[in-house]
Amino acid sequence: MPCDGPAAVPLCVEFSGVTNDCLFCRIAAGEIPATVVHETDTTLAFRDIGPKAPVHVLVIPKAHHADVAALAEAAPALAGEVLAAIAAVAKAEGLEDGYRVIFNSGPHSGQEVAHVHAHVLGGRPLGPMLAG
Repeated sequence: MPCDGPAAVPLCVEFSGVTNDCLFCRIAAGEIPATVVHETDTTLAFRDIGPKAPVHVLVIPKAHHADVAALAEAAPALAGEVLAAIAAVAKAEGLEDGYRVIFNSGPHSGQEVAHVHAHVLGGRPLGPMLAG
């Protein structure tokens, strides 16, 4: 089911491709404010409220999919649109020296919201992929 997520995230009720209690669905619907930096008919990119780098933008599909695997299986064309949005964000944010894209998937990854989202990070050297 597309609304199943990590135990820390409550299950959601899906309707019309969005859910009524998913934080990112509510941001996409305009119910919760966000600092939007890029938007298409199918994707939304907004600044992370707890940035880990000078540029930290989240890119989501507006339709609800729990994680990147669910998105790839159910809507591969939409997955491509998310990647195109990531590239547009990186260009608009001036990340020509490089940037990192992270998709966390599932509880062991640290995924905090059960709606697929890419973290676009940059604006300084980011160091090694994982510490330790």
